[in-house]
Amino acid sequence: MQLQVINSPFNQEQTELLNKVLPSLTEEQKTWLSGYLAASQAASAGTTAVAEAPQTSQSPGAEPVSKEVTILFGSQTGNGQSIAEEMSKKLENQQYEVTLSSMNDFKANTLKKVKNLLVIVSTHGEGDPPDNAVSFYEFLNGRKAPQLQELQYSVLSLGDSSYEFFCQTGKEFDTKLAELGGKQLTERVDCDVDFDEDAAEWMEGVITALNENQAAASAPSASQTSDSAVETEQTAYSRTNPFKAELLESLNLNGRGSNKETLHLELSLEGSNLEYEPGDSLGIFPENDPVLADQVIEEMGWDPDETIQLNKQGKVSSLRDALITYYEITVLTKPMMEKIAGLSENPELLKLTQEGNESKLKEYIYGRDLLDLLRDFAPWKASASEFTAILRKIPPRLYSIASSPSANPEEVHLTIGKVCYDSHGRERTGVCSGQTAERSEPGDEFSVYVQHNPNFKLPESEDTPIIMVGPGTGAAPFRSFMEEREEQNIEGNSWMFFGEQYFVSDFLYQTDWQKWLKNGTLAKMDVAFSRDTEEKIYVQHRMLEKSKEFYEWIEQGAVLYICGDEKNMAHDVHQTLLQILKEEGGMSEMQADEYVAEMQQQKRYQRDVY
Repeated sequence: MQLQVINSPFNQEQTELLNKVLPSLTEEQKTWLSGYLAASQAASAGTTAVAEAPQTSQSPGAEPVSKEVTILFGSQTGNGQSIAEEMSKKLENQQYEVTLSSMNDFKANTLKKVKNLLVIVSTHGEGDPPDNAVSFYEFLNGRKAPQLQELQYSVLSLGDSSYEFFCQTGKEFDTKLAELGGKQLTERVDCDVDFDEDAAEWMEGVITALNENQAAASAPSASQTSDSAVETEQTAYSRTNPFKAELLESLNLNGRGSNKETLHLELSLEGSNLEYEPGDSLGIFPENDPVLADQVIEEMGWDPDETIQLNKQGKVSSLRDALITYYEITVLTKPMMEKIAGLSENPELLKLTQEGNESKLKEYIYGRDLLDLLRDFAPWKASASEFTAILRKIPPRLYSIASSPSANPEEVHLTIGKVCYDSHGRERTGVCSGQTAERSEPGDEFSVYVQHNPNFKLPESEDTPIIMVGPGTGAAPFRSFMEEREEQNIEGNSWMFFGEQYFVSDFLYQTDWQKWLKNGTLAKMDVAFSRDTEEKIYVQHRMLEKSKEFYEWIEQGAVLYICGDEKNMAHDVHQTLLQILKEEGGMSEMQADEYVAEMQQQKRYQRDVY
């Protein structure tokens, strides 16, 4: 007997569709559909449910397909961890058993037992793995790495195409896992700074591949859907849905005569429900200088009011607004140069982007922006829409939070140094620092989100000593630390190293440090003002001057925090730490390296560097 829909609340078109579909359904599909509708009804009543198909027995002799998935992340700023956590929720909603771990917390010798592995990793510095990925990276590339013939894996790599070694760490993980016998579940995806869409597509692809494996071995379950029938409600404001935070106050922390401009910003988070902890960062989506956008439009003779499609979802904007608020126009990258060469009628650009001219291309890119490119390689044969389709989305800027939420409810404070320099005959200004310093005043709004950073946190025990090294704007998170400890009435066991150019004009947050020294929140402080002495003195020199006491604190279990410039300061401080361990601890170079590696493993050596 064929089931027909009659005397129903459906309209004629819906009735015809139902009568067409229902007879073609199997009993299993009908059961699944009834469960799905029941889940939907439960959700509308305020409960959480997942529609799941009945489990059927596996085919005789078929190999069981594991529903266990291990997700490992290596992340310096927290982007990779956020993606990993989102992926974990999606898989758990589809009844997968997920193990989520940072790479340095993962027991590497259990890797041979893993069947499904997802690797999410950023690239740091000159193609290096982030701090919490180093130990696993070394294991995988060492002699103890096991053969992984039973492994299926996929890699999502995060990077910045303006750097030479774009997504290098992810590429190396992908290559090594394949060499060890692993098979790609899906192809590796390399994400630029605007990673949201690419990461979402990677997650969807991985889930589809896992579900196909399940379907091939047994009857499909709820994992056929791309997500659970009812998904847990997510935080309202995030990187993809930033909060409009009002600027409450902007103060220049530098005194008269300084050649720097360092801003202390106070933003309102009222009504956002955004939460943060000391050590976290705030992401700001900045805007380009309208003057630069107008110069680009004028150079090309474009119509500023022309409508431009911004993304795959069909979002549109006027050309001028797009160049100010959406596209990155202050940085050139190798991939962009290679694509844009096809839009130029200038043979020199084609020559510059040809294989074998990498060093010349790198030299050209450094210190130049889109306006330079347009002027240097005219004439152009592209429309505005063709041109902008090649540009990447302007990335958010992450700033270490300089306040404690306990001391400043519904507020967040930042410390931003204005970037200003001359390059190739033009004065340049940092995108976000220029906006905050030159084009913002109290009452203006910024699009922001909180970037949690579990790799830069105060120790759980208030008795654990802490050593903080933060010259310049690197002092920001340590102001947050001290505010938090003051609110909790924690005294002593804290040592701050601060450095800048001049004592009189550049001692950032001087009155705060003096207050904390006076009330006992801060036990010790050493400062280095490089331009006040004939011989330049930096924070690492102060560390060496106190090397014996410094080593004693480390031996007593102190957590060492470094914040600031990675290329110079953080590198020099790291070398100084090794030197102190060798001189005061009597260690060999290998022993000192192993000691620092153990500190990192125990989360006693934490860095927030950029």
